[in-house]
Amino acid sequence: MKAFMDEDFLLQTEVAKKLYHDYAAKMPVLDYHCHINPREIAEDRQFENITQVWLGGDHYKWRFMRSCGVDEKYITGDASDKEKFMKWAECLGKAIGNPLYHWSHLELQRYFGFNGALSRKNAEEVWNLCNEKLTQPSMSARNIIKQSNVTLICTTDDPVDSLEWHKKIAEDDSFDVAVLPAWRPDKAMNLEKPDYTDYISKLSSVSGVAIKTFEDLKKALVIRIEFFASMGCCVSDHALEYVMYEPATDAQIEAIFAKAMAKETITRQEEMQFKTAFMTFVSGEYNKRNWVLQLHYGCKRDNNKPMFAKIGPDTGYDCINNYAPSAQTADFLNHLIEKDSLPKTILYSLNPNDNQAIGTILGCFQNSDAVAKIQQGSAWWFNDHKTGMQEQMISLANLGNLSGFVGMLTDSRSFLSYTRHEYFRRILCNLFGNWVENGEFPEDYDILGEIVQNISYNNAVNYFGFDMLK
Repeated sequence: MKAFMDEDFLLQTEVAKKLYHDYAAKMPVLDYHCHINPREIAEDRQFENITQVWLGGDHYKWRFMRSCGVDEKYITGDASDKEKFMKWAECLGKAIGNPLYHWSHLELQRYFGFNGALSRKNAEEVWNLCNEKLTQPSMSARNIIKQSNVTLICTTDDPVDSLEWHKKIAEDDSFDVAVLPAWRPDKAMNLEKPDYTDYISKLSSVSGVAIKTFEDLKKALVIRIEFFASMGCCVSDHALEYVMYEPATDAQIEAIFAKAMAKETITRQEEMQFKTAFMTFVSGEYNKRNWVLQLHYGCKRDNNKPMFAKIGPDTGYDCINNYAPSAQTADFLNHLIEKDSLPKTILYSLNPNDNQAIGTILGCFQNSDAVAKIQQGSAWWFNDHKTGMQEQMISLANLGNLSGFVGMLTDSRSFLSYTRHEYFRRILCNLFGNWVENGEFPEDYDILGEIVQNISYNNAVNYFGFDMLK
């Protein structure tokens, strides 16, 4: 029997152990997509207790607590931080087979020096241990980042954001980790939302463009893209229901935008036509600037309407959307390449059934602009567990260029989530180790080690063009 989560955790072969310990473990972390609050980095937040850094905003944990029958009071309600932690510890003891069990214990090991198994039996001990550790300067937001060997972070930011906290961080010579904005213009695109005109008013204000038409909107977006670029941004991100392709004429798009601005009802077809035009325009702007386009899709959000009304979005009530037509994804990318405006693009689907479809789409649009110019993104959200990561990488290897993969991202709001990179690297090395042990690839560490280190870090540096890290 193997020891519980020891130094060879998830590493089943001698090849896997060598690849991880000699090659992967030493590589830095590049977090090119997350939801960390840049203000907390700028102010170097010191957390008062483990609940604040561990449970605040973590809808993964909230979902599991609900599945264990925990009352919402102890999840997002007004229970004390200690009461919430105690409930989480009780639930974690039942989380056999869930990646939360591995992630949580990696975090306890790496940041708090606790190598046991958290449960209701030792919750008081762990609460006190973690809280004592959190009083130390080494556990401030910035120092957690530094001890995690992170070199660069891309947050997620709206076009109307002032980026004031990014500016403060950039001007502070005492902190040498790059914290860059990533452009997330969903609110500018989602004209079907009831608050769309309110958002357009904000965008008009910050851009200085009186937005009355779609042409005006494009001018405002360019102004804000230029501002983001001046702050080091080279990454965009879009949350889509699916990658749509519903072309329409310029006149039709202007008519649709006018209806939205007049607060008239937009049909489903009009919504898709407008979003196609919007995505076509911004993709061209990204291509001009060598930005990376990230497309996250396949999610049905806010399914429990009473709870959405009570506690809002991003609280654990989303699910996989089984509708993601690969033909439209291919048509959209083809539309961009015909216009000579296809940027480097990463496709993430929340539905693991889309792995093979994405793998075949990638191969239709690769060229010499970049190694693996069109990427399949890391196993995302409900898939970033051992099975999901293995399936994504095996599919990518079967149908594309796994060696060119840009690897893991945290996609998290927690400063302790960097251990997910370790989790990913262990799974990667174990996969390679099994292939070598099975005679499917030679035991050539010059090649294997290079591929492992590239997927762990170097590919992302080169793909995104983070020159300051070269």
